Amino acid sequence: MRYEMGVSILTRFHFSLPLPRATARKRIFHFCPPIACRSSMDQSSGLNLEDLKWDHSFVRELPGDPRRDSFPREVLHACYTQVSPSVQVHNPQLVAFSQPVADLLDLDHKEFQRPDFPLFFSGATPLVGALPYAQCYGGHQFGMWAGQLGDGRAMTLGEILNSNSERWELQLKGAGKTPYSRFADGLAVLRSSVREFLCSEAMHHLGIPTTRALSLVTTGNLVTRDMFYDGNPKEEPGAIVCRVAQSFLRFGSYQIHASRSDEDLGLVRVLADYAIRHHFPHIQNMSKSDSLSFCTGDEDHSVVDLTSNKYAAWVVEIAERTASLIARWQGVGFTHGVLNTDNMSILGLTIDYGPFGFLDAFDPKFTPNTTDLPGRRYCFANQPDIGLWNIAQFTTTLQAAHLINEKEANYAMERYGTRFMDDYQVTMTKKLGLPKYNKQMINKLLSNMAVDKVDYTNFFRTLSNVKADINIPDDELLVPLKSVLLDIGKERKEAWTSWLKAYIHEVSTSGIPDDERKISMDSVNPKYILRNYLCQTAIDAAEIGDFGEVRSLLKLVEHPYDEQPGMEKYARLPPAWAYRPGVCMLSCSS
Repeated sequence: MRYEMGVSILTRFHFSLPLPRATARKRIFHFCPPIACRSSMDQSSGLNLEDLKWDHSFVRELPGDPRRDSFPREVLHACYTQVSPSVQVHNPQLVAFSQPVADLLDLDHKEFQRPDFPLFFSGATPLVGALPYAQCYGGHQFGMWAGQLGDGRAMTLGEILNSNSERWELQLKGAGKTPYSRFADGLAVLRSSVREFLCSEAMHHLGIPTTRALSLVTTGNLVTRDMFYDGNPKEEPGAIVCRVAQSFLRFGSYQIHASRSDEDLGLVRVLADYAIRHHFPHIQNMSKSDSLSFCTGDEDHSVVDLTSNKYAAWVVEIAERTASLIARWQGVGFTHGVLNTDNMSILGLTIDYGPFGFLDAFDPKFTPNTTDLPGRRYCFANQPDIGLWNIAQFTTTLQAAHLINEKEANYAMERYGTRFMDDYQVTMTKKLGLPKYNKQMINKLLSNMAVDKVDYTNFFRTLSNVKADINIPDDELLVPLKSVLLDIGKERKEAWTSWLKAYIHEVSTSGIPDDERKISMDSVNPKYILRNYLCQTAIDAAEIGDFGEVRSLLKLVEHPYDEQPGMEKYARLPPAWAYRPGVCMLSCSS
């Protein structure tokens, strides 16, 4: 069952694939949400920067580039190159930091007040114990194999082991050239860095798996960028984000080695073993007693035994994590914008925030990426299909390395489809407060929203105010939705009234009191999302040295489901200027 683009996963997999039948009636590898932050530690008990507990398993256990220079080149037979930050700084300043991420690292919050903190986290001063490197990977970009890509402006400092024995990788984005920079300068600008810093944390607090962000610092120097690739470059303030994740391994980390000689092909297995050992230990410790045998959806109903091949179990879990991630994106209206295989995390994390965007007016074909406009390959509605396409490329890589067979590859893709639909149905059912999934009702709602360009976030948040009273007169039904159903004529009012009557009838059958249903719906429908225009407002202020709005937005997105009195302006519809190029849509330029 090779996956081909052109048939929507919502059609292809909606009740069409049989659920796998387990011999032990056991469902495997359910995706676990990101590790919850511990409550803020006593700041006096946190660690100083010099006392962080570094580990360097990636460098220690995997083959590296014998060269340590940053000259652009093909890096063969290696998973990384040891490099040092080369960014030039002039009076760098701390823009903002995330206290919850500091807590993950056991880092004392007082460390952010140190005068030398911006020097450490701009890369100007080496951190004691760090061992910087840039990772080698490749990828498919816009559906075409692009060859070697790699960390062209990101450098991993190493891995921190916290007091819970959790492994967290620290990475500076924008710290200078690496062998993977190609013709670029390896730097980042404040504009894109603000967006990545804020959205990393916003996604986490929305409950969506993501890389995190510890800090954002300015470099004090200017960086030249041609934002729209139109021959009009300009100088912008430089900045660096410290990104944090349990691993930055991507699908492309494996693809690059499979695309090369037999000697490099062996690195696919080496890198898979590393990932399983450190990040999927339950698979490493799997035994025959788990009895994880499943019937496939093929006509012959053949059996895939995941206990006999750890790599098959591994790719199935990656497929399920990816499906779960994208189902959550669809739930909050998030569009990644650049779903290349080098931007796909093996841990099922949202990774690499470029021209992302949350839906404002509902448009299934929305893409925040100007580069994507001709075909809208990465638009909102296509994300489930693209996730599956990317899984197909990943399984092809593992097949080329003889780690899995075709049947196991097909089963991983089957699991992707089933898991996506399972999670998407649960998500949409909760968003509407329905007693059970109702495909027809949800499809009609989304159709109505698309016709009238209804704000995605505000509509679902407001829907919780509707009373489950079937006796409400027709001419009063739309009153609770007045603020989100704007400028609709008589015909459209009738369409919405018809839908709302059916909706009220459905929710009234649950017997759940209106106030309880509202609490439940508000817990899954955020009031505040990181709209692009909010980012731009913070960027405009930061570029003239005022970091207050960045910090205000950070606090706002840490509680997206709360009412937050006094902050209502951040839930407003975008102003007219928000739809200009460079705000609602961006290029890949950073």
